[in-house]
Amino acid sequence: MIRGCGVVRPKPWEVDAELWAVIEPLLPKVERRIRHPGRKRHPDRLVFQGILFVLHTGIAWEHLPKELGFGSGTTCWRRLAEWTEAGVWPRLHEILLAKLHSANALDFSRAAVDGSHIRAFKGGAKTGRSPVDRGRTGSKHHLITDATGIPLAATLTGGNRNDVTQLIPLLQAVPPVRGKRGRPRRRPDAVLAGRGYDHDKYRRLVWALGVKPLIARRGTEHGSGLGAQRWVVERVFAHLHWFRRLRIGWEIRDDIHEAFLTLGCALICWRRLASAQRRHS
Repeated sequence: MIRGCGVVRPKPWEVDAELWAVIEPLLPKVERRIRHPGRKRHPDRLVFQGILFVLHTGIAWEHLPKELGFGSGTTCWRRLAEWTEAGVWPRLHEILLAKLHSANALDFSRAAVDGSHIRAFKGGAKTGRSPVDRGRTGSKHHLITDATGIPLAATLTGGNRNDVTQLIPLLQAVPPVRGKRGRPRRRPDAVLAGRGYDHDKYRRLVWALGVKPLIARRGTEHGSGLGAQRWVVERVFAHLHWFRRLRIGWEIRDDIHEAFLTLGCALICWRRLASAQRRHS
């Protein structure tokens, strides 16, 4: 626990009972063999906290402190890979979006999109020579948020991919958001984007999805007013990159990096949900 000014706050990788009640049912059940059961499986909750410790601190798996009780770095990595293959993180994100929608905390009147470069020292899939980092190997995080800055979806590409190529995939990656009566919500009314997304072809594709494109034009003066609404996506990038494991692409396997990216989005949603619940209590 963190102590300061008489207030005891949980460490960011500690999982409270409320959050664990959401996560535990999503984890695949592993039955222990009756004959030759082998070593008892390390508790899922402690292993998940070990995964969060790596996400928050950026520490290498092999340096995960055993004295904290999370299990070995190998155990945590294997469990992360197992849960990723089982699709746990997208389902967690979708459930939390539904809870936010039920609490009237989601605003689909508009969405904002943007991309952010990160270094990728180990290379691997979904990396490329970054034009904004002297041609060094990197990746890109692409993000779409609602009007208030709640992450709706994120994608990962090589650092050499143009932001506009992810505009349609981001809109299509928004899950069906339940939480209210009627059909699930999947599309915002409008999407806001900067000059890097200024292509008439993509405007037509966005319109075809039933979404109004509000995209700044190249060669025009600043002052369109879009920046006053698009800043929310930049704030979410700042929150995502507070997770040190997401500041640099250390993972050779792109599915593991994407798992951390989706988990980071889900944790931001959980914090916003807790804030919304406090306001209404």
